This record gives sequence, structure tokens and C-alpha cells, in this order.
Amino acid sequence: MTILGPVVLLLVVLGFVTMSILFERKVIGWMQGRHGPNRVGPWGMLQTVADVLKLLLKEDIIPAKADRSLFKIAPVIAFVPAFAVLAVIPFTPKLVFADLGVGLLYYIAVSSITTIGVLAGGWASNNKYALLGAMRSAAQMISYEIPLVMAVVGVIMSAGSINLVKIVEAQQDVWYILPQIIGFAVFFVASLAELNRTPFDLPEAESELVSGYHVEYTGFRFAFFMLAEYVYVFAMAGLTTVLFLGGWNPVFGLDVIPPILWFLLKFFVIVFSLFWIRATLPRIRIDQLMQLGWKVLLPLALANIFLSAVLKEVPGIGNFY
Repeated sequence: MTILGPVVLLLVVLGFVTMSILFERKVIGWMQGRHGPNRVGPWGMLQTVADVLKLLLKEDIIPAKADRSLFKIAPVIAFVPAFAVLAVIPFTPKLVFADLGVGLLYYIAVSSITTIGVLAGGWASNNKYALLGAMRSAAQMISYEIPLVMAVVGVIMSAGSINLVKIVEAQQDVWYILPQIIGFAVFFVASLAELNRTPFDLPEAESELVSGYHVEYTGFRFAFFMLAEYVYVFAMAGLTTVLFLGGWNPVFGLDVIPPILWFLLKFFVIVFSLFWIRATLPRIRIDQLMQLGWKVLLPLALANIFLSAVLKEVPGIGNFY
């Protein structure tokens, strides 16, 4: 099971990435009044498979003046942490690969390593557009990681633990999205920036930087960067479900439905919301991005910590927190 578990999880994640790309294109097409993929396979179901095969068959090009060793390893550095954080996500009380006492801290620490891969890929390409995209990504991810972490402090105070399983168990009566609505809002917006998703996809701004930090990458190396992005969608949706939506805990005591189905239902609501936002909002400017993180989300996260600490001591309301 030590070997089989990660292999099964990798296959599940790859299946999710394949279907989520297709689903995203279909959803965005439906919301914007146009057709999504509808040619390759029935209802366009094989379009993502065709895209993967196309990337595999493309020529692997390395720029002549690039740092070859760093250029090759950067996509791996970006992808491996995205998969490694899945080990601590508890899908059910028994379906968790690594029930760490510091699971939340592990997730935050390991996920930050991806920034190094992105920065290394942009710098090693020896391309100004790639370097600008990498610098944007580093500034964005570091800036938004601060309010992201501070937004979950209220959850930690309420649960009294940074173990993700215990955080879910503490939400049997009340999901933390209710008492921690401010923390949830800050966490969700910051997670969009961490994922480089619209409207915060500045590191990949094709209208300004050709393609951003991965502009010189082709074939399967380029696919690794894209794979890391969608694996993080899987991981962040799972973490949001665990921290704020009660994980596998049922609604209204409907425990006749298996816990894994409750988790997946909440999980797909978050994933759909990410796609919905991409179909709706335009990309913001880089100065607006930084101002939102430092002048809006950070003060809100601090206010949420203070408010949670105060209300936790108020008789009658404290039990809600």
C-alpha cells in the first residue's frame, strides 16, 4: 500500500486534470455563449487527450544561451510540490495518506517551493519576457501567501489544532465558513492569486509577456508547468473543503450518503467556482494586484484574527466559534 497508494492518487489526479481542462473549456464556452470543444471524440471528450498527445510529439527545444541544467529541472521543481501536498489532504476519516500533526503547516511550507521552480524556469530561459513573468510570479505568490496563511489562523484558533483531520472533526456541528466568513473570503481570493488563476494570471499574461515565465518551454516540459497549475487546483479545492466546508461532514445529518461523496460534492463546488470566475472577470493590472493583497486582504485577515479572538470569549457566541 505504501507504493500503491501514491500511484493510485497520481492516476486520480491525472484523470482530474484531464477532465477538468475539458470541463473548464465547456463551462466557459457555455457561460460566454459559444461552443467549447466539440470535434475530437463524442462531444469533444477526447480533446484534452489529443492536446496531451500533441505536446508529447512536439520537439523539445532548449534555447542556445539558456542554463540547460536549470532549464530542464525547473518544471520538475514546480510540479513535485503540487503533488506532494496532496498527501495530507483527508478525503474521509480513513482516506488520508499522511495524517501529520502539522498537516496544515506542511501544506503551506511545501506549496511555497513551487515559486522556486517558476522563478528558476524564467531565469534559466535567458529571455526577458520569461524573467519578467517569473519575477511577477514570485512577487505575487509571496505577497498573497501572507494573507492566505493569516486567513486560516481563525480556523486554527477555533479547532485548536493544525492537524487537518482534527479540523474537519471540529466542524461536525458548524462549518467554519459561517463563523469564519471573512477568513474564507480572504483565503479564497488569495488562493486564486496563489494558483495564478484569472483575474490574477499576471505571470502568464500573453497580451504583455508573450506567455510569461514558460515562454521558451515546449513539449512535455511546458506540460509540466500546466500540470502543476491544475494539480494545485485539485489541492487548493481540497484544502478549502477541509478548512471551511466541513470536509466529509454531511449536511443536516444526512449521514446515509458516504463521506467521500460529501467531500467530492463540496470539492466540485469550489472547482466550479474557480472556472466560473475565469469566465466572468477580466485580468487586473499588476499595481491593482499588489494593492489588493497588501492594502485590502492583509488588513482583513488581521481584523479576522482579532474578531475571532474577541468573539471566542463572548458567552453564548464563543461556542459558535
